[in-house]
Amino acid sequence: MNTTLLSAAANQARGLAMDAVHACSSGHLGLPLGCAEIGAVLYSETLRHNPDAPKWLNRDRFILSAGHGSMFLYSWLNLSGYDLPIEELKNFRQLGSHTPGHPESFETVGVEATTGPLGQGIANAVGFALSGKRAAAKFNTADHVIFDQHIFALHGDGCLQEGVAKEAIAFAAHVGLDNLVLIYDSNDVTLDAMADVTQGEDAEQYFKSQGWDAVTIDGHDFAAISAALSKAKADDNGRPKVIIAKTVIGKGIPEVAGTAKAHGEGGAKFIDEARKGLGLPADQHFFVSDEVRAFFAEKKEAGKQAYAAWEATYEAWTAANPALAAELTESVALAIPSDLSAKIPAFPADYKDATRSAGANVINAVAKAVPNFTTGSADLYGSTKNYIKDGGDFSATNPLGRNIWYGIREHAMGAICNGIAYDGIFRTSGATFLVFADYLRPSIRLAALSKLPVTYIFTHDSVGVGEDGPTHQPVETVSGLRVIPGLDVVRPGDAEETAGAFIAAMNRTDGPTALILTRQAIPLMNELSVDERRDGVIRGGYIVKKETGALTTILLASGSELQYAVAAAAELGDGVRVVSLPCFERFDRQSDEYRESVLPKAVTKRVAIEAGVSGLWWKYVGLEGKVVGIDRFGISAPGNTVFKELGITTASVVAAAK
Repeated sequence: MNTTLLSAAANQARGLAMDAVHACSSGHLGLPLGCAEIGAVLYSETLRHNPDAPKWLNRDRFILSAGHGSMFLYSWLNLSGYDLPIEELKNFRQLGSHTPGHPESFETVGVEATTGPLGQGIANAVGFALSGKRAAAKFNTADHVIFDQHIFALHGDGCLQEGVAKEAIAFAAHVGLDNLVLIYDSNDVTLDAMADVTQGEDAEQYFKSQGWDAVTIDGHDFAAISAALSKAKADDNGRPKVIIAKTVIGKGIPEVAGTAKAHGEGGAKFIDEARKGLGLPADQHFFVSDEVRAFFAEKKEAGKQAYAAWEATYEAWTAANPALAAELTESVALAIPSDLSAKIPAFPADYKDATRSAGANVINAVAKAVPNFTTGSADLYGSTKNYIKDGGDFSATNPLGRNIWYGIREHAMGAICNGIAYDGIFRTSGATFLVFADYLRPSIRLAALSKLPVTYIFTHDSVGVGEDGPTHQPVETVSGLRVIPGLDVVRPGDAEETAGAFIAAMNRTDGPTALILTRQAIPLMNELSVDERRDGVIRGGYIVKKETGALTTILLASGSELQYAVAAAAELGDGVRVVSLPCFERFDRQSDEYRESVLPKAVTKRVAIEAGVSGLWWKYVGLEGKVVGIDRFGISAPGNTVFKELGITTASVVAAAK
C-alpha cells in the first residue's frame, strides 16, 4: 500500500470538493472531507470495477446513501477515470451539468442509485445485495462463476436515524445478505448539532443485535480501512457487515472540523488557508497531480484486466449454457414476451370476484411468462394475493425464491424494490394495502424520478373495505399517488382490466406502476371482448358503452365504480356514453386524436364517479360537469352500506347527470 500516494489522493479529493462547493456557494463539505481516506482505499483497491464498462454485470456496487455528500462520489469517479471530466466538477450544481446536488442514477455515469433522502441508500443497497444473491444462485454453475459481486454503501448518522434504514438493516440480516457491506461515517455530528443531542445508541452493539458483523476503526487510518474492507469482502459467513469508521467531519478545514458547522458549506470561506494546509497549490483550483492521475490510471488498467478475465469466463459460460445466457440477456434488456396477453387466460364469463383475486391469477400467469419476475409483500400475502405459486420463498438458504417476505416494513420494501430495479437483472413488485402506500411514498417518488420499472400492488382500495373503518379506507390515497410525476396509477374495473393493468406494468420500462385493486367482488363487463378491455387499460381510457343515439352525456369511472356508471347509462337513455378511465397518466400520453375520440370536447355534459376524493377528476369533466366522489373520511360499516351512505351508487350518477 502506497500511503504517500493515497494521502495525496485523499487531500486532492478534499481540494476538489472544497473548490466545487466554493464555486457555487452551495453543497456539503463535511462528508467529502471527512471520508477522503475511505474513498482513496475504496476506489484504489477495494472495488472491483472498470470505469470504461460502468455497467459490468459483475462489478462491485457503491451507493452513497448520504447523498448530500455528492462531491465525495463525483471526486472519486473523476479520479478513477469514469467519464466525468473535471469540467463537470467545476459545474457542480449548475444547470445541465452531470454533477447535480444529489447523485442521480440517470444523470451521472458511475452513480448506481439516486440518493439524498436519508436512509434510502442503505435500503437500496439491500436490494442490490438481494439481487446479487439471486443472480448468483440462478446463473452461476459449477464450472463458471459469473456473479460474485459485493455491495458497499456509505452512510452517516442521519441515514441510520431514519426508520427506512432500520427496517432494511433488520431484513438484510434475516435473509443472510453477506455480500453487503455498510461503511458508517461515524463523525458524531448531525446537521443541527452534535449527534449526542439526538442519539445515544451503541452502534456496534445495535448492529450485532440485528445479526450483523460489526467492527469500529479509525476512519483516517489507511491500513485499518484497507484491512476492514478486505475482511468484510472475503468473509461470506451469512451475515452482512458494517464498518463503523470514526472520522472527523470537515477534516482539513481547522475552523470547522469536528463541528456541526462543517456539515454544509460553512467551511467554504476558509478554503484558501485549508488548501495550503493540505499542500495544494494556491493558484490552481481543481488540482490533481500527475502522480495521482498516473496512480489511478494504473488502477483503471487493473480493472480492465479483471473485466477482460470475467468476459472470458462469461463467454465460456455462454457457450456451455446457451439457454441460461439467453435468459440473462433478456432479463437485462427488460424483455417481455410480445404475446404476454395471450399467456394470461381469459376469465370465465360468470366470474365475479375482487380484482385482488383476479390479480392472483394474473400474476401467476405473468410469473410463468417472465422468469425474471419476483414479488414481495409486507406481511399481507393472504390479503394482497400476489404470491407466486411454486415460486419458493427467498431466504438465506433459498436465494432462488421468487416470493420475498418483507415483514411489516413497507418503507424498506419500497426502497429494496428500487435497489433490485437499479441492479437491472430482475423485475420486481411489492404489495400492501392501499392505505399504507404513504409508508413507502418516498421510495415510490424516487422510483418515478429514477425511471425504475417497479410494480406496486395496492389492494383494499376504497371505502369498500367496510368494517375496518376510516383508518383503513383510503379515500385520498389514489389521488395522492396520481400527482407523483412519472408514476402510472392503474385502477382496473373488472378482472380483464386487471389483466390489462399487469400487462401495462410489465411492458413499462421507463418508470413505476401502481396497481390499485379491490377487496370486494365486482362483475365482469362481458359486453366487451377480452382484448378490448385489456387494450383499453393499456391506453389508459376507452369507451366501454357507446351511445346508440346522438351523444349528449359522458359518464366516466374507474375501478369498482365502473359498474355504477354502466348501470346509470342504461337508465339515462341512448345518448349516453360510458368511459372507463383506469389510468389517467396513460390516457394523457395518448394522441390528441385518440383522446378526442373518447372524450370529444364538444360534449360538456359529463359526470365522473370514483370512491375517493373528487379533485383530480375535474380536468376530465370540466366546469360544466359533476363528480360523484367522497370528499371526507369513511365510515365503519359493511362495505355496501358505506357505499350507499356516502352516495357511491347508480342513483347518484343518474341524479348528477339529470
